[in-house]
Amino acid sequence: MSKPIILKVNPKRPEIEAIMKAASVVKSGGVIVYPTDTVYGLGADPLNEEAVLRVFKVKERSLSKPLPVLISDLHVGRNFGEFNDRALKLAKRFWPGPLTIVVRKKEHIPSVITGGREGIGLRIPNYEVTLKLIELCGGAIIGTSANKSGFKASKSAEEALRILNGKVDLILDAGLSPGGVPSTIVDITQDVVKIIRIGPISPQEIEKALGETVEVIPKSPGAKRK
Repeated sequence: MSKPIILKVNPKRPEIEAIMKAASVVKSGGVIVYPTDTVYGLGADPLNEEAVLRVFKVKERSLSKPLPVLISDLHVGRNFGEFNDRALKLAKRFWPGPLTIVVRKKEHIPSVITGGREGIGLRIPNYEVTLKLIELCGGAIIGTSANKSGFKASKSAEEALRILNGKVDLILDAGLSPGGVPSTIVDITQDVVKIIRIGPISPQEIEKALGETVEVIPKSPGAKRK
């Protein structure tokens, strides 16, 4: 496999040509590494099953584990999943930002993205480079972290290149990611709201936004309430 193309981009004044090149790779079925407001992401066209399967292969990830999708706006989000009152409250309060909301997926969305589950994780990032990339990709891109399963999420393009052994087509390098911590994930597909990963947004903030108690699933020390 040839080495990936590496394109530098200024996070404050993004060069549109570099982002357009990255988007063209995604639209042609390729896999890229790109910066977000949390950590570096591993991206592909979420509606291209062959490209999605390649993401799983690059990450060495089980097909039973779902992949999140980054979207440009709520309108696009509604094409991917069902937004009930809870989802809308959270989206209006925390988007764009580091909260992934798991909603019931629409029937036309490939089940390979969700690992065969009924829920799909969606997020609007708060980062100009990422938002422009998503827009040029047609409004959505796979948003899983750029790492192998079991490894820490990459905070830089260099880390992603090393961890993934260059098994992608292009890397969009905007320097260190500003957040450095993967997003909080909240599942609202069941009667009880569940936080399945704690990140920058705490359980208390989600409870305040919803006006109800939520269940925290993680059992690791990092899952303690903040």
